This record gives sequence, structure tokens and C-alpha cells, in this order.
Amino acid sequence: MMQEIAVSNKNDENGNPAGGSVEGTGIKINWQDGPLGRDADRKEPNGAFVEGVIQAVIQRLRFFQASNFVCRENAIALTKCEEALMWLNSRTANREKRGVEGTHTV
Repeated sequence: MMQEIAVSNKNDENGNPAGGSVEGTGIKINWQDGPLGRDADRKEPNGAFVEGVIQAVIQRLRFFQASNFVCRENAIALTKCEEALMWLNSRTANREKRGVEGTHTV
């Protein structure tokens, strides 16, 4: 059963992702609004990142797998979430190598 959620995705004046939110029963996420910057210009995060939300889901699926709710479907979902996190971390590492992590530079 899919839970109904209210979604608000925002763009800045240049069309770049700039925050937003997701709300549903037991869920309230405010997304990071704007880049964090680099070096001396680095700012503190003001919202959630996709990676953090996926980490929370991974934790919960691992909890289920260590309980009476262990099952093949949870194992597959856990693997796919871990894979998604790996690809997002790979993207971040690539951006860091190119010196563009923390910016809107593609």
C-alpha cells in the first residue's frame, strides 16, 4: 500500500534544485536548500540530503531483517537501497575529485 505524501520541490532562479519538503504520516523532510559551498565558504546544512534518508531506510530494513519480519523481499529492498547509496556516494566522490562538490556546477 502506497502512503499518500505531500511533495514540494523548489528551484532557484537558475533552475537548480533549491529545497522543498515531503510530508506524510510519520514523515516530515525538509530538503537541503542550496549548495553548501567549498572551503572557507562552506555552510552548515539546512535540510536533509537524499543520502541521509536512504541511510535511515537501510537502518530500518536491517532492523526488520534481524526480527521476525526477515524475508526475501526485505533483503532485496535492502540491497537496492544499499546500491542506491553506493551510487550517490560515488557521484559525490567524483564531484569532489573534480572540485565541484558543494556547488551547482555540473
